Amino acid sequence: MAAPPHFTGSLGYPPSSPSPRSHLHCLSPCNRAIKVSMSQNQSYWTCVTQKIEDQLKQLIPVRPPLLVYEPMHHLVFTARRTMAPALCVATCELVGGQQPISPNQALVVASALHLVQAALFTHEQLPLTDRPIPSNPETLTHHHAFAAGVELLTGDGILSFVYELLGRSDDPAGGNSERLLRVIIEIARAMGSEGMVDGQYRKMLCSVLGSEELCDVGWVDHVCEKKEGRLYACGAACGAILGGGSEEEIEKLRNYGLYVGKIHGLMLYYHNNRTGGEEKGFTDLVERCTSLALKELEGFNQGMVQTLSSLVRASFWDKSVYASCKYICGKEGGRIQSSQHF
Repeated sequence: MAAPPHFTGSLGYPPSSPSPRSHLHCLSPCNRAIKVSMSQNQSYWTCVTQKIEDQLKQLIPVRPPLLVYEPMHHLVFTARRTMAPALCVATCELVGGQQPISPNQALVVASALHLVQAALFTHEQLPLTDRPIPSNPETLTHHHAFAAGVELLTGDGILSFVYELLGRSDDPAGGNSERLLRVIIEIARAMGSEGMVDGQYRKMLCSVLGSEELCDVGWVDHVCEKKEGRLYACGAACGAILGGGSEEEIEKLRNYGLYVGKIHGLMLYYHNNRTGGEEKGFTDLVERCTSLALKELEGFNQGMVQTLSSLVRASFWDKSVYASCKYICGKEGGRIQSSQHF
């Protein structure tokens, strides 16, 4: 499979397309939506998510060579969505990243975070011949539009694309190079053997061993911390770094992202694996993470804190988990798709 050609124009946009800095200015339409009500908070997240989606569509169009870009486009836009990319943009704004370069670069980094998630999701869903049959009969197999070899190599190509995208977003004249380097390191650590890959390995280990004692609430908590937790922590920290936050602010927001990601992972697991005996254990974990997450937001601008804190409210997660499962498990052409994620 041929490697994707180098980008042309700014950040891989076609030469005729405008630079991202010319049409993504400071996210002001989203800022105007920041109020205290849940509906307006949802409007903010919807606005940011749509901007990230639009960015990705321009970065990864279906164009020649189709052998490369068709599967790449498909796998990027069918991977499970998370709120980690949007959190990156929000924390950049929270710490005051209002110069034109910071929010726009936050959108680029947010797009990179989704690409990382898409690549690891693709690898996790590969139809391995030695993958055990799920113990839960309701867990269905993920529909694969391309051969396993194509999906494997495309996932690798997406990861390479991430670092090219980040490198080409650097603007030495803007004085943001050092921050961008920190962001690249953050992403590499989050997805590596001590982060998301470790979570995937431990999840697979439990599936292979099939031990109920191993796969208890504590195990799920650890896997969610490594997978969703590290991804969200990375998104929150990257936004704070790009926005020029202090070291204390960066660490507080990294911790906030970790707890939000764990809540997302725990809720998703419980939604797909409802076991009455463990309900209290999951409830206690979610409540503890919620309390710790909100504590990390103390001292920040209250207007934006209202929006960020909506991520740990039960009503938000009920809608998000349902939407995530509906998106992945929806029927298409008579086939039922499921992600096998938890």
